[in-house]
Amino acid sequence: MLKETLINATEAGARVLLHFFNNKNLQISHKEGINNLVTEADHASEKAIIECIRSVYPDHFILSEEVGELVTSSEYKWVIDPIDGTINFAHGIPICCVSIGLEHNGEMIMGAVFNPFLKEFYFAEKGKGATLNGEPISVSNESEVLKSCLVTGFPYTYLDAANGPLECFARFVRQGIPVRRLGSAAMDLCWVAAGKFDGFYEHQLSAWDSAAGFLIVEEAGGKVTDYKGDRYSPYQPHILATNGKIHTEMLRWINQEV
Repeated sequence: MLKETLINATEAGARVLLHFFNNKNLQISHKEGINNLVTEADHASEKAIIECIRSVYPDHFILSEEVGELVTSSEYKWVIDPIDGTINFAHGIPICCVSIGLEHNGEMIMGAVFNPFLKEFYFAEKGKGATLNGEPISVSNESEVLKSCLVTGFPYTYLDAANGPLECFARFVRQGIPVRRLGSAAMDLCWVAAGKFDGFYEHQLSAWDSAAGFLIVEEAGGKVTDYKGDRYSPYQPHILATNGKIHTEMLRWINQEV
């Protein structure tokens, strides 16, 4: 029932995205900070997702980007991003998705990411592998960073911090390594899991950005850590997700050890 509810909730949110996409009258407002958008579609998607979950599990803990924490004493927590890639969505760019992770006693046990525009539904269950539209996926086999295709994201603040996003980005691109910036961390992670990218790194994410995606990468055979190489938690900011083969070398690049 948990898996069915996760899939149903993800699809419910995606239907909202399809309804509002490319709507010239889309209502957009701004949260605190630069280019921190929220649209009526974010709220509507979130509402549809939470209603779907609550109809089956009314006592479960929910953490969602727009409403925040709906705290209960349940051992289950749903971590929801109703639209990952809101700026893309608001500009009619179809690199955006619904992302939902499910925790049990602090461990992520399932994750789903659905981009309805590309018709890509990614799913993973702890210990059971990862799939795209029901078919198994696996990470790439690239073993050298210099031959890799990477993806990252940039914040709108602290860009010039020591060894921050710009310095790190420059370190890669000055060596001719392709680094993409697509605007949706959940999609970035899924495309690492599917072998399209060899690695993804970002200096600051929120839990809902990576909760589903990091499990999908791990279940596709990849590796996900923080910048120290320690076990990843979506409740800390730094993330490095790779095919596993370039992970140690990527950590050296990120930490200025090359």
